[in-house]
Amino acid sequence: MASDPRPLNWRNALPFWLSFLLLPLVWIGALAGGWWILLTPVITWYLFAALDGLLGLELGNADPLRSDHDLRLYSALTKVWVPVQMISLFGLIAYVAPADHLSSLEKFGVLFGMGVISGTIGINYSHELMHQKPRLDRWLGDVLLAMVLYSHFRSEHLLVHHRHVGTPNDPVTARYNEGFHRFYPRVLRQSLLSALRAEQAKLARKNLPWNDRRNPFFRYWGLQLLVLCGAFFCGGGTGVLLLLVQAGVAIWQLELVNYVEHYGLTRRYLGQGKYEHVQPRHSWNAAHKASNWLLINLQRHSDHHYKPDRQFPLLQNHSKADAPQLPHGYPMMTFAAMIPPLWRRIMNPKVRAWRQTYYPDITDWSAYNRGERPDL
Repeated sequence: MASDPRPLNWRNALPFWLSFLLLPLVWIGALAGGWWILLTPVITWYLFAALDGLLGLELGNADPLRSDHDLRLYSALTKVWVPVQMISLFGLIAYVAPADHLSSLEKFGVLFGMGVISGTIGINYSHELMHQKPRLDRWLGDVLLAMVLYSHFRSEHLLVHHRHVGTPNDPVTARYNEGFHRFYPRVLRQSLLSALRAEQAKLARKNLPWNDRRNPFFRYWGLQLLVLCGAFFCGGGTGVLLLLVQAGVAIWQLELVNYVEHYGLTRRYLGQGKYEHVQPRHSWNAAHKASNWLLINLQRHSDHHYKPDRQFPLLQNHSKADAPQLPHGYPMMTFAAMIPPLWRRIMNPKVRAWRQTYYPDITDWSAYNRGERPDL
């Protein structure tokens, strides 16, 4: 992995702030109505896909051991986003709910666009914040998740996904040949249950009951209740419905990305319930420049699982010698995931090639394909 000789500084940080330019788009849709409501998803999904094609790949890496990096503008990005998204979301609900110039379908479309933003950007930024050590960062991450009514994602991600990725114990690892439309309802159900069980087990190790006040689910539910009350205050029953539209779209966006990130990739089973350690090869990597700006290097996912405590500007790009590579960035790959025959045509040969490269000695993949332990 090559290292960028320059330190990370404010000039290199600026492209990651492009996400803030998306928020005016959803307001244009709210003010103008009509076809303008499509502006947000079109720009977010298709413009950045086109920019990936134009700008190509970013293969260079910052040296994570250098001491002269200035990360203040990078870390400020995720923190500043929290109040900006909150103001935008509740402002939209207050404006759109009683708006006479918008039909019911147009109101749905405006909050659909907001859901694209809060799912693509907001949940992604909460993911960065939940991995940081300062308590304020983790609280801000909780606030972002509460705005999409998906607070348990923090517990599921930290306690389940990172520990069990690439194994049958991880609901979020998409199985080989499992289409997104089967994956989605399964993961909605299983991730909530696994998060609850993980927090319960964590308390039990301290001889505490599940209903101890230290169970974060009480905080999650409290924050989500405040969000629902805020939506009702801003727009009444219509406001709550609009909030639910936004949350549903955001959750769908998150799970589309989860589906792409580990599809068909499994860790070797070592016996006695144990698996090999997580390596860069257990996540799909994408080095596309524009979408990594939009997603604050989330597509360097191989390194995120290899070194989960790294801040996003320090994440390393792993070459195809060390990690499997997606043919396109997430905007294009999530679109393909919605069309299972297209997805399988693109990705199944890549999964089979990955298996041959890293695990040529495994000849029977049937248990792995079913999401089961090979010894069952």
